[in-house]
Amino acid sequence: MAQGARPQLSVFIAISADGFIARPDGAIDWLSAVQLPGEDYGYQKFFDSVDTLVMGRKTYETALGFDAWPYSGKTVVVMTHQQRTSQHGEEFFSGLPVALVDRLTLKNARRLYIDGGSIIQQFLAAGLIDDLTLSTVPVLLGEGIPLFTNGRPEQKLILESSRSWSTGLTQNHYRLQKPAHP
Repeated sequence: MAQGARPQLSVFIAISADGFIARPDGAIDWLSAVQLPGEDYGYQKFFDSVDTLVMGRKTYETALGFDAWPYSGKTVVVMTHQQRTSQHGEEFFSGLPVALVDRLTLKNARRLYIDGGSIIQQFLAAGLIDDLTLSTVPVLLGEGIPLFTNGRPEQKLILESSRSWSTGLTQNHYRLQKPAHP
């Protein structure tokens, strides 16, 4: 990739059938409903294709609670306004999404994995997301942390692929249609 070429910005996330990414307290225990030995629903292939992760503070704090740091070998940027101390080489950023993308472009990032509800919403609102993989888990949570909130601009999705599994999980991969410029 030529220096200065904008990286691809991608989302890969599980949602409940009613659009939540976590329970109100942030718990994601409901994902176990579709766990199968040896099945990751394409996550590892996706993860191997990214060189940089951009996440919010809550997602970062969840990852810190895992037995092992899951992002070794990747550049990790945490978007937060809080002062933090790096524990695994991660960086912290408190600006706008477009400024972060500009900064990562200068560092020759190729593909960014955008993760965390609030961060995904910010990047969508800024028109920066290129593709979105939604894995819908067959459960209705009734309440929780929504992936999509009101107040975003309308965005057209173009279906690139769709799959389903015996667990009831369905996965749709979309490309976001960029608005036509006059």
